[in-house]
Amino acid sequence: MKIYNTLTRKKEELKTIEDGKARIYVCGPTVYNFFHIGNARPFVVFDTLRRYLQYRGVQVKFVQNFTDVDDKIINKAKEEGITAPEVSEKYIEEYYKDAAALNVMPADVHPKVSEHIPEIIEFVKTLIDKGYAYERNGDVYFSTRKFDGYGKLSKKDIDDLEAGARIAINEDKDDPLDFALWKARKEPDEIAWESPWGMGRPGWHIECSAMSKKHLGDTIDIHAGGQDLQFPHHENEIAQSECCNGVPFANYWMHNGYITIDNQKMSKSKGNFFTVRDILKEYDGEVIRFFLLSGHYRSPINFSDTLMEQAKASLGRMRNAKSTLRHLIENGIDSDMTEEEKATLEGFDRHRQDYIKAMDDDLNTADGISAVFELITDINTAVAGGATRQFAAKALEMLTELTQILGLLIQEEDEDDVDDEIKALIEERQEARKAKNFARADEIRDMLKEKGITLKDTPQGVQIIKE
Repeated sequence: MKIYNTLTRKKEELKTIEDGKARIYVCGPTVYNFFHIGNARPFVVFDTLRRYLQYRGVQVKFVQNFTDVDDKIINKAKEEGITAPEVSEKYIEEYYKDAAALNVMPADVHPKVSEHIPEIIEFVKTLIDKGYAYERNGDVYFSTRKFDGYGKLSKKDIDDLEAGARIAINEDKDDPLDFALWKARKEPDEIAWESPWGMGRPGWHIECSAMSKKHLGDTIDIHAGGQDLQFPHHENEIAQSECCNGVPFANYWMHNGYITIDNQKMSKSKGNFFTVRDILKEYDGEVIRFFLLSGHYRSPINFSDTLMEQAKASLGRMRNAKSTLRHLIENGIDSDMTEEEKATLEGFDRHRQDYIKAMDDDLNTADGISAVFELITDINTAVAGGATRQFAAKALEMLTELTQILGLLIQEEDEDDVDDEIKALIEERQEARKAKNFARADEIRDMLKEKGITLKDTPQGVQIIKE
């Protein structure tokens, strides 16, 4: 597999530190609100990377943090009249609900900043002892210029950065480019911990370095996150980690592109964002996931109702194929596969190979999805006149194999899960057809269509398709 390494700006063959194992760290949410569709993209993309590596036989240790100590959380706590820990726990719980709706698997470890204060303090102490950090009135800063490789990820020149740098009010830094590792408590009721420098809390960047070190080691295989994290967050992580540990921090860096609204980056600060919770009121989670995977992860994608409707229709085609095969497994020809079916099944393997080729090429989910649709076209052709149950089962097995890596067709569409009113209408339509009352049968079909139910008459009986 080749992936685009942001550090080198080129595609490279993925060679993990240990054969058959991969250590992956993905920057998680700051838990002060519901996450928006832009936040969801790295969750879905790198969940798919994890699924694909596991499919290829790689044992993945996947770590995604929760930033539960932050100015935004403190401000939210003041707004809601509750404590900062209450805010973060509330939105961690909501994260799990929305992530589950998107079929995002829980990480192997979801570390929280608040649970890693001793490790963070030890990390900062090491940087001070090595001469890379200094304390000023309870604040601790990293000496950016002492790290020769600063800017190697974002390709920013340190002299250009200096020209735009400013020291904020109440900051006592040696250099405008230095950044906070530890922040002294400013208000009596502010969340804080004891440290060698007085009561305070971690800076933003230090948390990921300390948690990655604890759970994955000094050097990891892949560090991933949104494009907006390249600078300063990931750049600062590299600086402090490599100065502390004396070895490379991450061998591969992966960054997904932005989601735009009217071609402007979506962000909470701009107010032009849609939470996944709100979008779930209009579309189910798999539609959202399909939309997020329908373009290459490094390319920007524009969020719109039109594109969401296209995603819904495309996913509907996938679901219909699965529904057809499940119907045939129950109602198809009860005999061994024909020789023609066996040959057709063998021919399906070319779609698997096309899919693997796409996913091996920097996780190209767009082309992977195209390979799935080519498989579906061949399946639909093969079963148009009916099929054996065995063939349908084998075809469904391959379809499921490829879609589950994408995190799609996982939420069951159970034909039996329809209410009594709809069941009664389906039965009435069957009776009307038997009585040759086709006008009433057509009327009922249209009524069901309005309720999102399509009936497909097949030689094996009526197939219920839910939109």
